[in-house]
Amino acid sequence: MSVKIRMTRTGANKDISYRLVATDTRFPRDGKNLEVVGWYDPKKKGINFDLKMDRIDHWISKGALVSDTVKSLIRKNKAAAKANA
Repeated sequence: MSVKIRMTRTGANKDISYRLVATDTRFPRDGKNLEVVGWYDPKKKGINFDLKMDRIDHWISKGALVSDTVKSLIRKNKAAAKANA
């Protein structure tokens, strides 16, 4: 089983939001997932995402692949954490 951390779409038409999930690569985008590891709302101003970094690190240590968009959000999260420290 190959695990990937990617986004799944939620919300109504023209009111899109996303959940970041760890899922088997064989499942469809909005299908079954193993675990929800965060959320992303592109319409929200300011801080528009929240990540469970401990769970993301857990899945990466188990060999999970990360999509490009999720990589970008992880980078932003680490930069924000460094700025707050």
